[in-house]
Amino acid sequence: MTEKTVALLVAAGQGSRAGGDVPKQFRLVAGKPVLAHAVAALASHPTIDSIIVAVGPGQEETARAALGDRPVAAIVEGADSRRGSVRAGLEHIATSGGAARILIHDAARPFLPLAVIDRLLAALDRAPGAIPTLPIADTLVSHAGEVVDRNALVRVQTPQAFHFDAILAAHRQWDDSREATDDAQMLKAQGGAILLVAGDERLEKLTYPQDFARAEAQLGAARSIRVGMGYDVHRLAEKEELWLGGIKIPHDRGLSGHSDADVALHAIVDALLGALAEGDIGSHFPPSDPQWRGAASHRFLEYAGERVAKRDGIVEHIDLTLICEAPKIGPHRDAMRARIAEILGLPLDRVSVKATTTERLGFAGRREGIAAQAVATLSLPALS
Repeated sequence: MTEKTVALLVAAGQGSRAGGDVPKQFRLVAGKPVLAHAVAALASHPTIDSIIVAVGPGQEETARAALGDRPVAAIVEGADSRRGSVRAGLEHIATSGGAARILIHDAARPFLPLAVIDRLLAALDRAPGAIPTLPIADTLVSHAGEVVDRNALVRVQTPQAFHFDAILAAHRQWDDSREATDDAQMLKAQGGAILLVAGDERLEKLTYPQDFARAEAQLGAARSIRVGMGYDVHRLAEKEELWLGGIKIPHDRGLSGHSDADVALHAIVDALLGALAEGDIGSHFPPSDPQWRGAASHRFLEYAGERVAKRDGIVEHIDLTLICEAPKIGPHRDAMRARIAEILGLPLDRVSVKATTTERLGFAGRREGIAAQAVATLSLPALS
């Protein structure tokens, strides 16, 4: 029997109470979809072997776009109910080799401390199920106005952890005419013991607009701003194509270099790498390496964007200045902005392209070459 520990992330809801025009699992918090935050938290735990995501009907493409290259073993189509979505995920796992232990987690609780996972998995050594809970601090009153003993109650969170075979059997044996509010309830109905472990306030569910505002504020306070500057120069030469800002510009001369010599994109790459304190373009793509001869510079910029993403960073803004007498940049400015935004996956309003001359002074003034200066502003986790 497999000893795998699998996480099943339920992201199939519509999230109408959260407001907005997209389901809450796909809404952005600190520049990243809620679903991506949840997957990143689960993937960071060394004991979890694979992650399965259950989404609602028709949501698979949206989920893949939200996750990018984050590590999930499969995205399965769920159902109209949470119970149905969990069942679909469990059956997929069962037909894909099974598991020894499973964590069933709600994407709407994306900020998962690793210590909670540790406590849940340790509890599975003593029982087939374990759930995280928090005490109730407020006074509770029934609709009739009677005070309810809060000492007998706790708040239940996710993830909930189970022996896989036990929770699969509980789902298969459940009476479909009844709805279940969580998976522990179903296992308990089949006689399975459930242990309670300490939960965490950071696992509060994102349900209402104010919850998203709170999460945004908390994550924003936990991030740092980095600024990098890049500068590059290439000479103009006959019989060369002129690539600037990722687009080809008609001109009587082009820029000469080992790659396509797109001085604008090279400056942005250096700015991004500088903000990350990860060297410069030459250290990642050395001119001595023949594989980069004539290479399209958008590949370098894509790479720099991936480096930012791997650090869980967000490109907040790009400010590019081109320094030349010719060609005129104005007619091509919008196309450059759009192309840079496309390469980095940014909204257009986060990319600025400007141009200036040197009043005919120096190499740029003599039309011998073009220079570019770029400033990149990033936000990174404070401990990055």
